[in-house]
Amino acid sequence: MTEAVTVVAPATSEPLLAKRASRRWILAATLISAIVALPVLSVLYLALFPEENIWPHLIDTTLPRYLTTTVKLMLGVGVLTLVIGLATAWTVTMCEFPGRRFFEWAMLLPFAVPAYVIAYVYTSLLDYAGPVQRALREVFGWQSASDYWFPEIRSLGGATLMLGLVLYPYVYLLARAAFLEQSPSLFAVSRSLGHSALSTFFRVVLPIARPAVAVGLSLVLMETLNDFGTVDFFAVQTLTAGLFDTWMNLGNLGGAAQIATTMLAFVVILVTLERYSRRKQKQYAARDNREPIQHFNLSRPRQAICLAVCLIPFTLGFVVPAATLGLYAWEYFGESWNPDFVENTLNSLLLSGTAALTTLAVGVVLAYSRRLHDTRGMQVLMRLSGLGYAMPGAVLAVGVIVPLAGFDNWLDGALRRTVGVSSGLLLSGTTFALVFAYTVRFLAVSAGSVESALQKVTPSMDMASRSLGDTPGRTLVRVHLPMLRGTLLTAALVVFVDCMKELPATLILRPFNFETLATYVYQFASDERLFHSALPSLIIVLAGIVPIILMSRSIANTRSIA
Repeated sequence: MTEAVTVVAPATSEPLLAKRASRRWILAATLISAIVALPVLSVLYLALFPEENIWPHLIDTTLPRYLTTTVKLMLGVGVLTLVIGLATAWTVTMCEFPGRRFFEWAMLLPFAVPAYVIAYVYTSLLDYAGPVQRALREVFGWQSASDYWFPEIRSLGGATLMLGLVLYPYVYLLARAAFLEQSPSLFAVSRSLGHSALSTFFRVVLPIARPAVAVGLSLVLMETLNDFGTVDFFAVQTLTAGLFDTWMNLGNLGGAAQIATTMLAFVVILVTLERYSRRKQKQYAARDNREPIQHFNLSRPRQAICLAVCLIPFTLGFVVPAATLGLYAWEYFGESWNPDFVENTLNSLLLSGTAALTTLAVGVVLAYSRRLHDTRGMQVLMRLSGLGYAMPGAVLAVGVIVPLAGFDNWLDGALRRTVGVSSGLLLSGTTFALVFAYTVRFLAVSAGSVESALQKVTPSMDMASRSLGDTPGRTLVRVHLPMLRGTLLTAALVVFVDCMKELPATLILRPFNFETLATYVYQFASDERLFHSALPSLIIVLAGIVPIILMSRSIANTRSIA
């Protein structure tokens, strides 16, 4: 009689190895989120425990003025961008008029023009010595400024107009995407009930698109709070200008941190209001939201109005600045193209490229960690990693310099005590501080893009790879990254352009005798050499056009147009 023999296979260590690898991703995501949150914690700590508490002095003297001016600027820019963004988005989405297809993507081009650049351009055009006022004096025979009235460009109103012309694409971009997602049957039902196109917009379309519009408006207000180049050039005393003045001119880092905390309070209020405004709104895609959009057939006078609605902000926000910069760059090319310009251009390209790759790598780690462990804890870590995007650049610079300078001082003191050697500034005085600040500032862009793209990849791809013995890291490299090539390229490009334009944090954190194109332009503007800033400004604008075209194509592809 044959006795059955049971063979027991040796225990494999693969599940244990996979579990350990999985834990490494959690640890990496936790460490990244802690590092990103460090600048915020540093600002709060320094504001609460400053070496010299000037908070009472700020409240009694300058802080009310900073607050009042900041609120006025944000309200003005918010109203202007809301009107322009909604009007242009509705016009190009629903109305048929000459040039509609061109304006679909052209309305985003002012995105490429930094606010401080357009401020320099219009100052050179509209100032007393500029060509506009000079031509008026020649035509009407005026001899001096007392003979006529002309609006002052260097004012709160001027800053509001400059910021509004380049920030309205935030509202336009998200509003148009929301309009494209809506069901055509809603328009048909509204029109069958006797509502006009305008009444349909206010009663049906706008309430549905309100969450997207609220997000766009909150981004506009955050960028307004972040701006330094425009308000500094126009002598508008906002919180950002006050932070620079308190730190750079008065040398009081604690006072700057206290102003930074006030700015953070603004950010928290904006984010809270944006989420509160859509707390009870749940929207679901309609079955016919992919059907072609039937445009309104308008009379010629109304077509002319639609054309003017799009042409005016496009001309003022992009055509005039780009043409002026091109003309000045050509006229002063011999003086502008010099070793300093070449060196600063290479600095910007190298710095922005390094920051884009670093931000992209960190964003992939965070997004993939979230995919491996979609828990509430990972959701919190992802939100923490996005804190930097909501932080104004000047606030971020304060938060970055404190821990880096503290580490440099600690290491230098330790080396002096032990071996009698000074290490100097290893982190806070180098480009590392800039790359770190850029990474924290724009991490939400890369992580959000990668996370959104990963959600479209079916989990069966991961299962198949893991069943073939691949670790999570190998699965990422062999399966996901090739599928995400387009998303990764777009995210890196957007971060690259944002780094090229970034001014407040770069001014504070850049090493001695190190300039980027943004700070190079700022230095020329500070010296009133606006013509010589044209060529570097034009390079910044041209760099921003490519991602804008990519964004416009991605939005247009979401819906067919009849």
